[in-house]
Amino acid sequence: MPQFAYRARDAQGSLVEGVLDCPDRAVAIRQIELQKCIPVRIELMGPEAKTAPRDGARVASPTQNLKIPHGQLLVFTEQLAHLLQAGMTLDEGLSILEKRLKQPRVQQMTHALHQALVDGRSFSQALSELPRIFPPLYVNLVAAGEASGALPQILLRLVKHLMQAKELRDRVQQALIYPAFLALAGGALITIFITFMVPQLSGFMAQTGGVLPLPTRILMQIHHAITGYWWVGLLLGISAVIGFRALVRTDEGRIGWDRFRLMIPGYGGVIRHRYYAQFSRTLGTLMENGIPLLRSLDLVTEIAGNRFLELKLGDVRKAVIDGATLSAALQAQKLFPDLFTDMMSVGEQTGHFAETMQAIADVYERELDKTVVLISQLIPPVIIVVIAVVVGLVVFSILSAVFEMTHSLQFRPH
Repeated sequence: MPQFAYRARDAQGSLVEGVLDCPDRAVAIRQIELQKCIPVRIELMGPEAKTAPRDGARVASPTQNLKIPHGQLLVFTEQLAHLLQAGMTLDEGLSILEKRLKQPRVQQMTHALHQALVDGRSFSQALSELPRIFPPLYVNLVAAGEASGALPQILLRLVKHLMQAKELRDRVQQALIYPAFLALAGGALITIFITFMVPQLSGFMAQTGGVLPLPTRILMQIHHAITGYWWVGLLLGISAVIGFRALVRTDEGRIGWDRFRLMIPGYGGVIRHRYYAQFSRTLGTLMENGIPLLRSLDLVTEIAGNRFLELKLGDVRKAVIDGATLSAALQAQKLFPDLFTDMMSVGEQTGHFAETMQAIADVYERELDKTVVLISQLIPPVIIVVIAVVVGLVVFSILSAVFEMTHSLQFRPH
């Protein structure tokens, strides 16, 4: 019978190694999972290993470009979490979902994940092979779940994260429907004024010998710029996009842009509060499952999704290695608000660090909800005011010309 050398992580996150006599990889994975361990690597031993494909020799999978809707990803994650919580192994859970989920692309995705497990790859490695479906945050959180032995809890946390992201996107879209309609109507009105009415008005004023007032002359210059040099604006826009993409491809440019994103009014607050909640929730979960602090910091750094934050957390890790407490290291970097670090310091002193981090996550999730609600309420009136000002200026320019023309006709000698 073939022998498989394996490496896995137990419920405490420790690496365990061994050899199993199994007919195939699927049985080996099932036996490892029955021991409450998560397989990291499985290799075939003996003469059969010479003919078996190695992990590094894998060809590109046709599923790499596979993409599924956000709602389907939410359903897949939630159902897999419930199956694992019910006591099923990861191999059994994926097999059941492959039969239960009828959407063809979801079935193809689930089959690819299950086959990757059979081939001896970890679940997070399998997810990383489908980059258009599973973003780095998803993959890294699953890797954290594998490392901590808390994969079902991490998947449920991912379900909540995906639902929050969907609710946030839906809320913003709903809040922008009415302003978008107003912006479209206002843009059409301004285009009609500038393209048709203003040239006719200027021609009529030239025939009557009237002099256009300053606001109307400015509007005419805008008309000439739009109709005569539209291609310049197009080229400038394309150049700006190309230049921005080239900038963010560099390490310094990416760090600068990610730092700027955190300072944008409104939007930056959403990013910060979301990361505060995500950082504390993930760190608390890792510490609850016995992952050492430094390893936990590595994992929460990987899921930051922001190069500036990753750089700062690297400095925090160095300070912790030098003997500083995590709260003191974070406070020295000015990375988190004082309330966050003060609550963390209390958790460190009382010995209830993991529970405190979960409480901090609750606080900043509530703050995130408040911020999103406030922004969604402010966007419509801001857009309405902007449109009203622009339309008002255009109408004022046209009416100024009409009044000037009327005035000149009244006092013209017969």
